[in-house]
Amino acid sequence: MHAFGRSLEIVLSYLLKIESVYCFRGWLSWVSDFNVAGEATMRLNDLLLGIAVMCLWGFNFSVIKLGADQIDPTLLVALRFTLAAIPAVFFVARPAVPARYFFAYGLTFGTGVWGMMTWSITVGISAGMAGLLMQLSVVSSLVLGWAWLKERLTLPKLLGAGLALAGLAVSMTLQDGSVSLIGLLFVLVAAISWSLTGIIVKKAATAEVFAFSVWGMLFAPIPLIMVAWVSQGAEVFLTLPAQMNREVWFSVFFQAYPTTLLGYWLWNRLIVSYPLSTVAPLTLLVPVFGLLGSFLFYGEAMSSTKLLACMLILTGLMVSQWRTGLFTRLFGRLY
Repeated sequence: MHAFGRSLEIVLSYLLKIESVYCFRGWLSWVSDFNVAGEATMRLNDLLLGIAVMCLWGFNFSVIKLGADQIDPTLLVALRFTLAAIPAVFFVARPAVPARYFFAYGLTFGTGVWGMMTWSITVGISAGMAGLLMQLSVVSSLVLGWAWLKERLTLPKLLGAGLALAGLAVSMTLQDGSVSLIGLLFVLVAAISWSLTGIIVKKAATAEVFAFSVWGMLFAPIPLIMVAWVSQGAEVFLTLPAQMNREVWFSVFFQAYPTTLLGYWLWNRLIVSYPLSTVAPLTLLVPVFGLLGSFLFYGEAMSSTKLLACMLILTGLMVSQWRTGLFTRLFGRLY
């Protein structure tokens, strides 16, 4: 894996070429047909930027595996958020939010989402399937939003959740070693935690989402370090310095800076500049790049069963974002 970093650099550079955008523009124009008339379309530079962020987030699952295969996964996540939060908190003003929301975000985002996701990769979930199964948050978001925030259960959301669950069922039939039962349980907890982070941000009621994320990540390493200490004792900390080779440092820095700080900062910039319905479909590319990265760097097999699971989950995610009015206009004649 010594050539991993160089290979990733080459792939990223290739994906950022303008020619590659035209491969995605047909897909994006198809998605944009579902936008309400009058909404802004993305400029080419911003489209490139959005695709690059999705590429970072998708390939990040392969980079997680690179580090988690060599050091304790809990400490890998703790190092990621330590470097992401410090020194960023000294340059980003703290939002006027009670400290309990920062702690809740740090615990849920650090341990619940990325702790569980990293553990799942170490116990039998491939890097590609981890990125795909993470999209099951569309189901947990639906349930939690209805139970906690009293959000309405619309037909597109219910249909999207049903398709995602069908994809989950198909993925459980895989026999190629890319999905394990214990790993799947960890991924499901990560997906639920992802939905909980959205609720925490909403409850915090702040418009400074990026600043809130940075200050919340400051609280992420503490519970992760405690988990490592309780589960493995002092030995895991004593052996860590000898395990920190170039590949591990690359994994930590890639997760902390391009993926976390740069990625979320650019994403929030796009969210502020365009309607959410224009930007959100780009997230469908994350599991695609996740599978691509796992295929390129780890030789993950792409069977017809895996592609079917991918299609069902991504279709469910896309359908869940449709507006109720548009959905009714498209399919109203069937009722």
